[in-house]
Order: sequence, then structure tokens, then C-alpha cells
Amino acid sequence: MKKITELTAELAAPAIAEQGCTLWDVEYVKEAGTWYLRILLDKEGGVDILDCEEISRKVSDLLDEADPIEGSYTLEVGSAGAERVLKRPSDFQRFLGSPVLVKLYRAREGRKEFAGYLKRYDEASGDVTVTVGEQDLVFPKKETALVRLRVEF
Repeated sequence: MKKITELTAELAAPAIAEQGCTLWDVEYVKEAGTWYLRILLDKEGGVDILDCEEISRKVSDLLDEADPIEGSYTLEVGSAGAERVLKRPSDFQRFLGSPVLVKLYRAREGRKEFAGYLKRYDEASGDVTVTVGEQDLVFPKKETALVRLRVEF
């Protein structure tokens, strides 16, 4: 049986493409006792509320028909955002040179967060190299809680 996120991605793909968007991620998470099924979108020029509304309506109907989720949940459709989390190798390759924030599970040199520029992603190991100030720091995958884009002002 496919995971709920995979099945949702497949069901939503035509509606997302029709709207001129691309799928960034699907999350199925429990927060404060409520299950949320989140569809995060990307689009050249930005995702707007009309994109979200149209896709939400179509995907909601498809999910009702397929009924892949036992119990109740809340469907949310939105933009991946400017400070989106990078997850897949293609995400890291696409945003090489971009400002990022790395969050670690355990402190390194007394810090758990490092802001810098994404220099390299090693697909074999999942390790990330980020230029912080004047030095390149390597963050092993097993120590890295998340890497997300960072907006600079």
C-alpha cells in the first residue's frame, strides 16, 4: 500500500499541473491532536490564493472519492514559501549558492543554527556544505535537523 503522501501527490498532480503550479511537498502530520494533510506548491512568479483554492477544491473531491485516509483530517493547500525546507537532492542542486539556514540536532561550537550560503550537496552521503562567513562548514546528514532557504533583506 502506498503512503498517504505518495497517493495524495499522484491524485493531486493533474489539478496542480492544470493550475500551472508544481508540487513542492506533501505532508501528513499530527499537530495538537489534529491530522493535517498539507500540499505545498511552487509556481514561477509565486503561488496565489486562487491557485490554492482551485487545487484544494479539486483535490478534496478526489480524496473524498478515493478515501485513502481513515479518520478525519484537515486539508491545507498553500505555497511552499520563500523560506522553504530543502529535502530532495534536486532541491539542493536547484538552490546552490542561495542563502540557507542549517539547524542541527545537537549544538556545534555552542550553536544549533548556522546561516550561510549553500555551497555543495553530496548526493551519496546527504552531507551539506555551507559557506558561513569566510569558512566552508560541512554538516553531515545525520546531524542535520533541517536546511531551509533564508530570505535576506
